[in-house]
Amino acid sequence: MLKKIAGLVLALGFASLTWAQQIDLNKATETELDALKGVGPVLTKEVMNERKKAPFKDWNDVTSRVKGIGMQKASSLSEQGVRVQGSAFDGKKADKKMSKAQDKNTGKPAPADKAMPSGKSAMKSAEALPAKATAAKN
Repeated sequence: MLKKIAGLVLALGFASLTWAQQIDLNKATETELDALKGVGPVLTKEVMNERKKAPFKDWNDVTSRVKGIGMQKASSLSEQGVRVQGSAFDGKKADKKMSKAQDKNTGKPAPADKAMPSGKSAMKSAEALPAKATAAKN
């Protein structure tokens, strides 16, 4: 019974320690941000400059405004206890928002990754070139 009580006390101690380490991105000092793994002086300055313009509303706002913080970095920071308006980063929620993102200029959905075609599709696109263009290449 004594072991169970000691285990519970230790668990509560670690939980409170984790709670105390949470940092709100809108209130964090330069020193607190620099102490985070993966955050250096350049990224700290970016966060501070964007925060001066307006407080961050949510993680989506952070990833869209701060150059250098994408989904992977936001996930890493959230695991370290960084919060925005009290919320941890939710990759699934952010992924849905990103897929619904629209190009501000055209109002159309954002284009998918523009990867180079490979395999048969690459060969077909090369075959589709006019004869003059193909001859010019050789």
